[in-house]
Amino acid sequence: MISFSSVSKQYGRQVLFIEADFQLNPGEKVGLVGPNGAGKSTLFRMIMGEESPDDGTVSLPKKLTLGYFRQEVDEMSGRSVLDEAIAGSGRLGDLHHELTDLEHALSDPARADEMEAILDRFGHVQEEYQHRGGYELEARARACLQGLGFEEDQIDGDVGALSGGWKMRVSMAKVLLGNFDVLLMDEPTNHLDIESILWLETFLKSVPSTLLMTSHDRDFMNRVVTKVLEIDGGDLVTYSGNYDFYVRERETREANQEAAYARQQAKLAKEQRFIERFSAHAAKAAQVQSRVKALDKIERIEAPRRRQVVKWNFRIPGRSGDDVAMLEGVCKAYGPRRIYDDFALHIRRGERWCVMGRNGAGKSTLLKMISGAVSPDAGTVRLGASLKLGYFSQQALDLLDPELTVLEQMQKDFPVEGLGVVRNLLGAFQFSGDDVDKKVRALSGGEKSRLVMARMLFDPPNFLVLDEPTNHLDLATKEMLIEALKDFEGTMLFVSHDRAFLRGLANRVLELAGEEHDRPLLFSGSYAEYVESTGREAPGVHN
Repeated sequence: MISFSSVSKQYGRQVLFIEADFQLNPGEKVGLVGPNGAGKSTLFRMIMGEESPDDGTVSLPKKLTLGYFRQEVDEMSGRSVLDEAIAGSGRLGDLHHELTDLEHALSDPARADEMEAILDRFGHVQEEYQHRGGYELEARARACLQGLGFEEDQIDGDVGALSGGWKMRVSMAKVLLGNFDVLLMDEPTNHLDIESILWLETFLKSVPSTLLMTSHDRDFMNRVVTKVLEIDGGDLVTYSGNYDFYVRERETREANQEAAYARQQAKLAKEQRFIERFSAHAAKAAQVQSRVKALDKIERIEAPRRRQVVKWNFRIPGRSGDDVAMLEGVCKAYGPRRIYDDFALHIRRGERWCVMGRNGAGKSTLLKMISGAVSPDAGTVRLGASLKLGYFSQQALDLLDPELTVLEQMQKDFPVEGLGVVRNLLGAFQFSGDDVDKKVRALSGGEKSRLVMARMLFDPPNFLVLDEPTNHLDLATKEMLIEALKDFEGTMLFVSHDRAFLRGLANRVLELAGEEHDRPLLFSGSYAEYVESTGREAPGVHN
């Protein structure tokens, strides 16, 4: 279906692909992996025809239809969310809106002399629209938008009033509705909550379209993909299996290559010692020459490229009192919408509460009330003794100084720390080499999140309040963070849509009011035990 044959591509000195080959077959669900900057987005753009290889060929069938979801917000205004989603859904969306225009033309007396041509065109468009399943399009669009977290009033509301994150969901709906032969999905889970991620898993597994996607969500990859394509040092390597299989297989390949490399290096050293020892001996000249020729003919095994994941051992925070946060009789409303009504919660030292609930249930509001960013309308929020609270939210990104470099920001925050210590911490959060000299204003959202997290955990508080801490983090950084926080001796309260983060850290679950119950549910167990007990991975989503 889609094939790369001996494709090479570079930008200046940065080499992305060297005579790389791969083939994407009909119906396959493939995960594209590789470190940041390896060339994942470039590969997508070459498939779309937006970029060309320097050498080699990218081949696609002529009539192949491609849907591409990328991390860029489309310009949207002047339509309802529903109409915008339909408008962008490829050929079907074009037909939908042409039919609407033709219906208006048929009832326009001023165009009576064009009626025969309009009717003829209407017949052709209607036939193609019906053949492509167009009359089910509005119902499918509503179901898709609901799956992505939109409420009914949002679906019929003005798309221009949405935030960037919600517009990103509309962009995704356009791609999902288009009945494309191939879906290219660049980090589709970035702006989704756990309920929408679970819906998208089911959708992508069920559609007949071929899928090539990147994702920093391990569970999502495991459930959707059946093959992994890795960009590895300019080459494209295919693994048949899900993400966990790929990780095990890659580790096995690396271990085998390391052993073969070590054996060959030992053999080469032995031969070199013989040559050096007897090169001046006339009696051994023939043997020496023979071994020199043999060495020249040996195909050298490359040293394996080990991925550098920097470990960081976080400092032990000071001990807090046994009672960390006490909420009693808390009420909170936004206009007519009542979010909390006589709510009580007692958080004790060492507990790690994850907060779950549908959009608008009040997850972020709870964290803001506990951190002091928002006050309850009634009731009390009290924090315990000897408490040092650290609050992470997307708004914390605004506290960075845009004119400083990454390294300068850390040195400003921790002026007495040694340069080596600061660099090690930044390395753990995937800032290495020239990355530390980037200006803060030039950082992506994900890079800013990593920098804010590094600042917070350098001198860790004993009460961490984290609102979506894994947003935009790559898999390596997420896994480092989970491993480091497993040994964290303080208390945690967090919202996350990443199931690996939830499984790895939560020992208490707070499920806010929703369909299953009209009062918050306090579950005294881990996230894994919550899933087993309730039969759902998220509120309203049953296994």
